Amino acid sequence: MHRTGTAQDDTEQGRYKLPALLALSEVAASLSTDTDIETLLGRYLSTMIRIAGAAAGTVRLLTADGAHLRLAAAVGLPAEVLERERVVPLACGVCGDAVSRDSEVCSRALERCAEVTGHAFFRGCEEVYAVPLRHAGATAGVFNLFLRRAGALPEEVRALFGAIGEHLGMALENARLTRENTRITLVNERQMLANQVHDSLAQTLAYARMRAGALRRAQTEGNAALAERYQSELESALDGAYGELRGLIGQFREPMDPRGLSAAVRDALAAFSARTGLQVDFEDRALEPGLTPEEELQVFHVIQEALANVERHAGARQVRVVIDRAMGRHSVLIEDDGAGFDPAQSAAPGHFGLSIMRERAAKLRGELAIERRPTGGTRVALSFPDRT
Repeated sequence: MHRTGTAQDDTEQGRYKLPALLALSEVAASLSTDTDIETLLGRYLSTMIRIAGAAAGTVRLLTADGAHLRLAAAVGLPAEVLERERVVPLACGVCGDAVSRDSEVCSRALERCAEVTGHAFFRGCEEVYAVPLRHAGATAGVFNLFLRRAGALPEEVRALFGAIGEHLGMALENARLTRENTRITLVNERQMLANQVHDSLAQTLAYARMRAGALRRAQTEGNAALAERYQSELESALDGAYGELRGLIGQFREPMDPRGLSAAVRDALAAFSARTGLQVDFEDRALEPGLTPEEELQVFHVIQEALANVERHAGARQVRVVIDRAMGRHSVLIEDDGAGFDPAQSAAPGHFGLSIMRERAAKLRGELAIERRPTGGTRVALSFPDRT
């Protein structure tokens, strides 16, 4: 009888172990591919749920501030739960415990999940198993499985799941390094463009040259009134060209923070407030918007240009910037309490910064709206869809 029981145990463990080993092998092989990291996470989450016979599972990643976990992949959870748990505090439940302890956690304490979501789904589960996604001493997130029956996973299989977590942690670290390298490459490209942007002023300089010739003729003819007019036009053209050139070079040379959009915006707003003395409020509701480096750069420059307009024209005392992501769309809001702006003038010649903002919105496949606030001041709203 004793040997029969052992054979049954071995059979039970084998039912889990072989698929888990295959999954581990696939994860290791995937590290050398260019598959999108969140697609990879979702794929292996489904595999682990199937192996464990779990009711559901999630993958959560640490946000840039290190204080929250955002949902990167989920299988089997009701839509209402997903909406409520899109971003949760790090201190929330078993997932946060696994990250904070940097170790696997297996717990029957599902009350916190039920309390946060207010959903009956968790009453049908007896245990939650959470594994940190770590690599080289750093934890990037956690995956968890909601098990219908407590103690369903053999110890040996849990160890294999821990190894899968380490490989996924390595994949996340590789993806982070790739994003940083891409950002650095983009900054270098902008630096090169800044050195070439002078060539784009050929038309303005040609106009200035024509005015200079006309000025000489007027002076030769002794027409003082005409000479004064041409001189004024020449100075205006040169001043405008110089101002726009400085603005463009400044935008191209502005470095994107390797930590991402939120950190770059915070630094830019701090510099803006120190320079202007204006009160600045920043709210990042997206926390981890999942933008590509190129998208981050476009959004950052829209915010920059909007702030430049506030500084030049608004006469404001306070500026508010909000970044959000919901229902498959990203939104950026920049508003001030200044003198306001006539939207009818936004397409008029000379409003170079506004046309640049619209071009950047178009590159994001989005829209840019500029309007007066009912309480006074101007509101600039950028909205664009997720890549998917």
